[in-house]
Amino acid sequence: MNRIYQVIALILVLSASAATVSAQGKKAAKTAPAADAPAQAEKSADDPEQFRKEFVHAAEEYRNSLKELVAYGERDAQRLETENGKLKELYKDGLIARREIEANDKSLAEARAKVEEVRKQLADAETTLAAALKPPTADAVSNAALPRADVAWTTGSKQIDGLIRLYGGRYGVDPYLIYCVMHQESGFHTGATSPVGAQGLMQLMPGTAARYGASNPYDPAQNIMAGTRYLKDLLRLFNNRVDLALAGYNAGEGAVMKYGYRVPPYTETRNYVRTIGARYNQNQSNALTPTAKTEPRLSKPSGK
Repeated sequence: MNRIYQVIALILVLSASAATVSAQGKKAAKTAPAADAPAQAEKSADDPEQFRKEFVHAAEEYRNSLKELVAYGERDAQRLETENGKLKELYKDGLIARREIEANDKSLAEARAKVEEVRKQLADAETTLAAALKPPTADAVSNAALPRADVAWTTGSKQIDGLIRLYGGRYGVDPYLIYCVMHQESGFHTGATSPVGAQGLMQLMPGTAARYGASNPYDPAQNIMAGTRYLKDLLRLFNNRVDLALAGYNAGEGAVMKYGYRVPPYTETRNYVRTIGARYNQNQSNALTPTAKTEPRLSKPSGK
């Protein structure tokens, strides 16, 4: 029984990664990829519909796993409930001590609580899956991530600036948008690590780093490459809506889908979109949202 709830715990942790709080993951499950994952991610970047299908497939597997766990937990709770009745009869007959009943009562209560916890996760998974199954509406493209030659920017490092321009050009993402995300995510600290495990300049969660082929997330080139590809996928998935791409980067693409292809109602995510949007659109009339002062969400440099 302990093993099955270890599995539950693992799934809950994985699910916290698209949607779950920052770090790309913060809410939809992102697991380690197969050996050809980098090539698959490259293909997804050029095919947003394929990206959405892959997300739906992963969400269905996650939903089905939760259903199995609920069924298992219900059977275990029923077994404990039956035992509880028998123990009470034995106690009335003076054959067992009261502490045995109390221990069983505690186990039964814990089993029921765990089942309810997984049921809530299942309900959230069903909502996210239902949203993902609906293609995004053909809204007019807005806030497209187009080159911004009019904005002067620098991270303070010629190497990092060069890598941003290199991968921005390679994957078709405005280098200035990459810069803005990096500014908010890590403050340009290559060794930054967040409390939830996001790593490096672009604050990649381990699953996201692996998904895009970054074996060492603290390596600037690998980190910027993976973060840029993830941004590219999000932009294509959300019809070049920069606000939704930013929301997906912070809260997970599943959370954006769950809330009807809108910025999720999470305070952190809305501040994140507002802050980066204001910086990205500075001196422009189509700013995403009003300026809000927030700090980069890294915790501390890891020393690298």
